Amino acid sequence: MPFIDFRILDAIDILLVAFLLYQLYRLIKGTVAINIFLGVASIYLIWKLVEALQMELLTEILGQFIGVGVIALVIVFQQEIRKFLLLLGSTNFTRKRKFFRQLKILRNDTEEELDLSAIVEACNHFAETRTGALIVLERKSRLGSYVDTGTYINGHVSVGLLESIFNKYSPLHDGAVIINKNKLLAAGCILPVTERTSIPSRFGLRHRAALGIAEKTDALTVIVSEETGGISLAVNDRFERIAKGQLKEKLAAHLPQQS
Repeated sequence: MPFIDFRILDAIDILLVAFLLYQLYRLIKGTVAINIFLGVASIYLIWKLVEALQMELLTEILGQFIGVGVIALVIVFQQEIRKFLLLLGSTNFTRKRKFFRQLKILRNDTEEELDLSAIVEACNHFAETRTGALIVLERKSRLGSYVDTGTYINGHVSVGLLESIFNKYSPLHDGAVIINKNKLLAAGCILPVTERTSIPSRFGLRHRAALGIAEKTDALTVIVSEETGGISLAVNDRFERIAKGQLKEKLAAHLPQQS
């Protein structure tokens, strides 16, 4: 029996596929996309199992589902695919660097850690003046598609910047701000609203949007109520009411890398 013809190019091919699959996992980890991906993978494994057991009816049904699976995935992930292709086709090297940094190919080791004190001071001011605010803190999930719905800022997080955005005369005060590390990426962002019907009627659109982003990603969202001045956190698809003076402690608990 002849030996398997295994070339160096075959090894490179395997490594590249493994790298791409790993980066795909890194991109969708912590988002609703990972659940869809695992669901499709589960159906594929079940299809192969029933095919091996010669269960003809189930094999036929699942085979038809897998046959249109690629089209379904393109429909589900059309925004992500479009953004990926636009970045690859762009001649703007800065945008490509940003994309590759998201893939962890290029690292920015000078990124500053989040200044919790600035967020806490701003939120306390909003609570005292009953100014509505919606602040989204990016964790593992990438929120690029939501950043694109707002006005790009890319400025350092500061009390003054947050207060100017959520001032009731600001055109951006109705949307959310999205923060990554110590960068305020965008303001006036549109978040998905939860479809739950069990939420108490006292919760307005800000709370419903905060819960919506918490259901779809692992983002941590701070909400300041315009009606009551109360501060809440939306995390892991639930609300946490924050007592006065406890915001920094709560944020640090959910962001253990912060001090």
